Amino acid sequence: MAKRRHSGMDILVALPWPAGIAVGLVGYVAIRHGIGWYLEITGGPYLSGLGELVSSGTYAPIGWTLLIACWLAAVFSFIGRARRRHLLEGQTGMDSLRQMSWRQFEQLTGEAFRRQGYAIEETGLGGADGGIDLLLRKDGSTTLVQCKQWQNRQVGVKIVREMYGLLLHHNAAAVKIVALGDYTDEARQFAQDKPIELIHGGQLMATVRSVQTRARRASSPMDSPLTLSASMVASLLVIGVIPSASVSVPSPAISQPVARQPEAQPIPSPTHLYPATPPLQSHAVIYASDTGNDAQFRDWKKRHAESMKILQKTTKELPLR
Repeated sequence: MAKRRHSGMDILVALPWPAGIAVGLVGYVAIRHGIGWYLEITGGPYLSGLGELVSSGTYAPIGWTLLIACWLAAVFSFIGRARRRHLLEGQTGMDSLRQMSWRQFEQLTGEAFRRQGYAIEETGLGGADGGIDLLLRKDGSTTLVQCKQWQNRQVGVKIVREMYGLLLHHNAAAVKIVALGDYTDEARQFAQDKPIELIHGGQLMATVRSVQTRARRASSPMDSPLTLSASMVASLLVIGVIPSASVSVPSPAISQPVARQPEAQPIPSPTHLYPATPPLQSHAVIYASDTGNDAQFRDWKKRHAESMKILQKTTKELPLR
């Protein structure tokens, strides 16, 4: 049978619904804020300009589209989980097992293993004709599961050999074959001393009843629609808070320490070299305009002429060289 290709939506639906909520939130934040911030700090005019374009909200619709798609996957995962839970809890005996389709039988088997602590992946490699229907993961090991909802015939050794070959090919830890009926003696002999577990309908029903009892004792918050709604509301609150937190606040400029200039020292006056010069006495200069009258001016001019005559008589002439 050709291998079925899984899209990203199929993978998210197969995962627990909180994974879809988380992937949507992280994807939106990365597209709306993370990519632009990274391009801006990477450097270069082209990358910085592209980062500013992304940060401005140009690609915000892509982020919202991814968020909504992941939330739809989470809703589908929640609905599928609820269907499997009701399918398991509604089983009352072998008759109810016989009334199921092969697809429901596969889902019931996976839910029974999930409640035993396994992480379940529905591979889509099986189907009504056989193959790997489920992958069980626990404690780092992988187990291959094939489901056989055959009502009128037993599982033969051929199918057991095929599953053993798949175990070696995928390097798995073990193989589980779950059948509504029973197995042939050859199939049981081949499975001896090998990591192959053959589970018939009675054993499956006993397992279903045991996990039904545990489900009544403890209910998981993941099964509540209120938890799903609260997770979406919390994501919207985070989306609303991030823009205000991402606004860059300019940090105050750090003042650089200014080198202290040495204080100017006063230059000492060389008083020890030169004697202090006595202050000049101010003499009043009398201008002609300051005279009170013409008589005083003529008297001053006469005394000045007499003084000049006396000075000429008493001053010797210097010899010419």
